[in-house]
Amino acid sequence: MPFFIIAGAINAAIAVAFGAFGAHALKEKLSAHYLAIWETAVQYQMFHALGLLAIGILMSSSLLGPLTQLSWAGYLLLAGTIIFSGSLYVLSLTQIGILGAITPIGGVAFIAGWIMLILAALKFSN
Repeated sequence: MPFFIIAGAINAAIAVAFGAFGAHALKEKLSAHYLAIWETAVQYQMFHALGLLAIGILMSSSLLGPLTQLSWAGYLLLAGTIIFSGSLYVLSLTQIGILGAITPIGGVAFIAGWIMLILAALKFSN
């Protein structure tokens, strides 16, 4: 089952829906500051949805195959999306500032996921 392709497509769809929701429904309800935070969450969710799609394609093709590092990369990007974008969505809606302290954990997961993708490519090239 192409888990990361499905996860990427779901996250891309959510990013588009949340982007539209922010632009239309939240535009009059949130300050410019919190709307910008919402937009950051949408952007990062979309970027990493595309990363998940790429990982899924790499795993299902003969390009890199199902390497352990690719699985880790996918799970880390997915966890990063949930933690990073999720905390920013909740922060925007609730304006509870302490939620911003959770966001960097998602950022670290993003970085670790991209590093795992690098390691997968290096392993394949050797």
